[in-house]
Amino acid sequence: MPELTVAQAALQRRSVKTFKSDPIPPETLQRLVDLTLEAPSSFNLQPTRLVLVESAAQKAALAAVAWNQKQITQAPVTFVFAVSIRGWEQTMDKTLAAAVERGAWPEKFAGFVRSSAPGFQDGLAGKGVEREYAIKDAMIAATTCALAAESLGLGSCFMNGWDEAGVKQVIGAGEDPDIAIALVLPVGYPEVVPGHPGRLPQSLTVFRERLG
Repeated sequence: MPELTVAQAALQRRSVKTFKSDPIPPETLQRLVDLTLEAPSSFNLQPTRLVLVESAAQKAALAAVAWNQKQITQAPVTFVFAVSIRGWEQTMDKTLAAAVERGAWPEKFAGFVRSSAPGFQDGLAGKGVEREYAIKDAMIAATTCALAAESLGLGSCFMNGWDEAGVKQVIGAGEDPDIAIALVLPVGYPEVVPGHPGRLPQSLTVFRERLG
């Protein structure tokens, strides 16, 4: 089937609570991963670390630290959106070199990022919000993933009901203070697609210049 447009995917996507057991073809899953990783991030530092949980044992372990919600054990794949808060310290050279090589960033701008990004990140750390900034980037990636999944005929369910320490333990990062968890997203073929529950009138949610 042809991929949906972004508008079509946004209009028809719903939170799927029940999944079929059908596996996702490898090429479809790789397409979904590729699209997910196209999501933007601050300074293009790419803090998101994507863990695909597929085995029955790992899904059971993950569900156990997510209030035993059945979506995780039913879906063929659950995407765990983690972040490496200071991972940019190891990857910045590679990031900048790729941007220059592709012609996306001139050398001068790459130099600006090299000199500015560390201080900016250290400033965030000093304010206690460095983790929060990385989590925001991962949430952008998770939203991209959900819309991409819909465009490929797959369903998904944003999940925020889990124990972070437990999720970190399951993905092998239990003792790593640099890793934080942003979101858990089961993905698969829907058994049931819920109806549209409606949205509030825009008069209550959309404003010009100032709230209210």
